[in-house]
Amino acid sequence: MNAQKQVAFIGLGVMGHPMARHLTNAGHDVTVYNRTPSKSEQWVAENGGTRQLTPRDAAVEAEIVFVCVGNDDDVRSVVLGDEGVLAAMTPGTLIVDHTTASAKLAIELEGTCANRSVGFLDAPISGGQAGAENGTLTVMCGGEEQWFELSKPVIESYSQTCNLIGPPGSGQLTKMVNQICIAGLLQGLSEALEFGRRSDLDLELVLRTISSGAAGSWQMENRGETMMRNEFDFGFAVDWMRKDLNIVLQEADRIGAPLQITQLVDAFYAEIQTSGGGRLDTSSLITRLRPVP
Repeated sequence: MNAQKQVAFIGLGVMGHPMARHLTNAGHDVTVYNRTPSKSEQWVAENGGTRQLTPRDAAVEAEIVFVCVGNDDDVRSVVLGDEGVLAAMTPGTLIVDHTTASAKLAIELEGTCANRSVGFLDAPISGGQAGAENGTLTVMCGGEEQWFELSKPVIESYSQTCNLIGPPGSGQLTKMVNQICIAGLLQGLSEALEFGRRSDLDLELVLRTISSGAAGSWQMENRGETMMRNEFDFGFAVDWMRKDLNIVLQEADRIGAPLQITQLVDAFYAEIQTSGGGRLDTSSLITRLRPVP
């Protein structure tokens, strides 16, 4: 058992809600905050712990504060200012930001926290809602090793892989690499499945055959069959992916990295949003190639 810690969890969305639950199940003393108070009330009713009405109040006495919100502006709003978590934190405590945000923000907040002798890790996650529910997330961390070593035993409550990639911002940059890969994989899988359908192949048999070979991927294993059935009302939403790809493309422009395929797939997702599919799973790329019945 890991030593019990006093922690706060800020943001109880589809990812944060189960992640905070895993912390409680691991024996940690958890205080939660959510912008919509009813969500934190529900979480406490289901899991115990304590809720507070401001991020600052949630962070009082916390050794580690976990943040999992929407974007850069959301992170700033719960970390900085009179009601942000940093206002309540003491030297030697730590903020772990699981939000998918910009590397620029991570570097900015690490410096702000360091001026107060508070640690900061950018630690975006991958694995989707299922990974959060099952405690099998991948966590990509950027920051100083001392803070990583402090947080890793706690993060392992809801992760299967947790690595320190490099200095501040490295976690966010690694998440960008992750999203570039996913965008390309899903477009390739969409085209392959539609090719197979038009060729009158038994697609279930095709997937069973090729998934164990060089073409196999998490997306094929977890989304191939649902794509065949036109099922997309779950998983990682197109709206979220477009937010992530916007961050990726801004960073690529800054460093001069060519991302032709990523730009193309981002445009495809924009089409899905325009047609009302912003809340569909990212595997809905295939709907561009054949109409949904």
